[in-house]
Amino acid sequence: MSCCYLRDRARWQFSLALMSLLLSSIAAGCNDRSSSSPPAPQSKPQVEAVASPSNQPKVVTTFLPMYWFTRAVAGEEAQVEILVPPGTEVHEYQATPANVQAIATSDVLVKNGLGLEEFLEDTIKNAGNSKLKQVEASKGIKPVAEISPVEATAKDEEHGHEHAEGNPHVWLDPVLAQQQVNNIRDGLIAADPQNKAIYTANAANYIKQLQALDREFSQRLQKYPNCTFVTFHDAYPYLAQRYKLKQVAVVEIPEDQLSPQDIQRAIATVKKYNVKAVFGEPGTDNRLLKNLSQDLNLTFRPLDPLEAGETNPQHYFTAMQANLKSLEAGCQ
Repeated sequence: MSCCYLRDRARWQFSLALMSLLLSSIAAGCNDRSSSSPPAPQSKPQVEAVASPSNQPKVVTTFLPMYWFTRAVAGEEAQVEILVPPGTEVHEYQATPANVQAIATSDVLVKNGLGLEEFLEDTIKNAGNSKLKQVEASKGIKPVAEISPVEATAKDEEHGHEHAEGNPHVWLDPVLAQQQVNNIRDGLIAADPQNKAIYTANAANYIKQLQALDREFSQRLQKYPNCTFVTFHDAYPYLAQRYKLKQVAVVEIPEDQLSPQDIQRAIATVKKYNVKAVFGEPGTDNRLLKNLSQDLNLTFRPLDPLEAGETNPQHYFTAMQANLKSLEAGCQ
């Protein structure tokens, strides 16, 4: 074998090895760059600008009718809470630390006014919320005083609810309830003007329902002018005046358990007035109702002051329709 052939073969093997080494280096370099290169930028997910509850006005209401009316006007544009649990007596309510905290962190407070919420003054003071806007739903409503005598049937029984500023139960009159809704609407607009159109539309829709309710009360009760009745809670003077009924007396009974003597005194008091109907709140002592029915030949019927019930704003109409049926049946 010639030396030329050997020399050429060696050169070819050397070139092949060199080429293999070069290719390996290139491949390694590509891999390094691939592993060390930053990832390609990715588009960020789009976040919708949905109004969170923290961006909404926080509104606290005193008791159930104020909650209904405020919730109806606010719709989904405000957080609405209630201080007095439904079914709890608002006249003598004692505020809790949770109530103080709720007021301290709220933008708006909606109250009935007319001296009903006696617990509020100290509670607001303790909350220390200088930015709190207060809305009095009864603003501009002329209150009525007691329109009928109040009869206490228990010895040493004091008049249960003193109404120094006039009777506060204006929400039971569908016409005055409209004025309360308007006042709440104006208060929410002042606190949250950007949602004025929504508050205005919501209030208008609810007021239409109140107007229809008023027409129905007027049409169905006009058949019983001057129907006389006795009640056990001085909650209905506005309702009576609106529809030409006559609440001739308020018979106060002990809030604790009734004794047989209390029952007899209540019966004697009701009998004295010779009324057409006797109305009381749901939950009045059943023994009293039974004895009244037997001794006076009257059917006791419930009349709801609307301080208990569902929190849906439409429950106002459900409860008032039930009141209308009771009034009709009692006055026949």
